[in-house]
Amino acid sequence: MHSPLLLNLRRGLLVTVCFFVLLGLAYPLAVTGIGQAFFNHPANGSLTKNGSTLIGQQWSGSTWFQGRPDAGDPMATGGTNLGPRSKTLVKDVKEQIALLKKEGITPTPDLVTTSGSGVDPDIAPVDAYAQVNAVAKARGLSVAAVRHLVSTQIHPAEFGFLGSSYINVLQLNEALRTLR
Repeated sequence: MHSPLLLNLRRGLLVTVCFFVLLGLAYPLAVTGIGQAFFNHPANGSLTKNGSTLIGQQWSGSTWFQGRPDAGDPMATGGTNLGPRSKTLVKDVKEQIALLKKEGITPTPDLVTTSGSGVDPDIAPVDAYAQVNAVAKARGLSVAAVRHLVSTQIHPAEFGFLGSSYINVLQLNEALRTLR
């Protein structure tokens, strides 16, 4: 006869093995398979040949649309925690304004301040339109063609009311690369 302790131990071990197989192997493999089958691009980090559309990229010069000034170090995520009276923040904003003006870009609040995450890949349409003249001039393109390109890259608010419209800077610059 088996003792009750051995019987309970065997049952506990069987339940543990079953749940390990079910929740530790079968479920993760099923979720990964579904993600790869139906959501391949986002499941693999939303990568393009120039980076991920989820992380802000660094673009230099007026031949490219600029994102928020926070993509310098994508590994250092998080805000700067600089308050409105911070001398460092005032200095950084003044430097960014001067840099944008030097490139012929009209500064907007989002183009001179960092985002809360530190790696925001998106800008508002007004930020992109503020750069149209400088990008068109630097690339020798018509302002109308660049303005039209910007208008095609606007993503509306989710479900029409959550958040606001935005433009992914990486996708915009990849589309700009093909514009002749």
